[in-house]
Amino acid sequence: MLEKLFPSLKAWAEDFVQNHGYNALFILSFTESIIQPIPPYPFITSAPLFGLSPYTAGLVALLGNLSGAVVAYFLARFLGETVARRVFGERLYTKGEALFNRYGFFAVLIGEPYKLMCWLAGIFGMPFLSFMLASIVARALRIGLFVFFGDILQRFLE
Repeated sequence: MLEKLFPSLKAWAEDFVQNHGYNALFILSFTESIIQPIPPYPFITSAPLFGLSPYTAGLVALLGNLSGAVVAYFLARFLGETVARRVFGERLYTKGEALFNRYGFFAVLIGEPYKLMCWLAGIFGMPFLSFMLASIVARALRIGLFVFFGDILQRFLE
């Protein structure tokens, strides 16, 4: 789907990872948690095709995702509430806040897109430690799945 919507962006990301390896993967993972649409997962699974270890790629992506999540959370904490109230109106904002306060941990745990969950956690004042715990569990499981498939690809290529 990404190829159809952003063909030049996808090609740029592939070249970026090919030329800069783990550094590029960290930057893509970091920014994906904040705003940009390219997830790190295809690059973790295809890490052997880029001459990278899927395990190291997974760790780098996890650290990048979590670092970006912290930035998105605090940006939303300080900037997001005013904008969210204007965009959604008081009624929807209050309703969203009540729902996120009640189910926020599980929203972060299973919600996608992740960047949206990071922003909502900050906007609605989810406790930071709960946000980070849910993020660590969710991202580690999700990225771990892609590492598993990357390992299978690496074994196939050897």
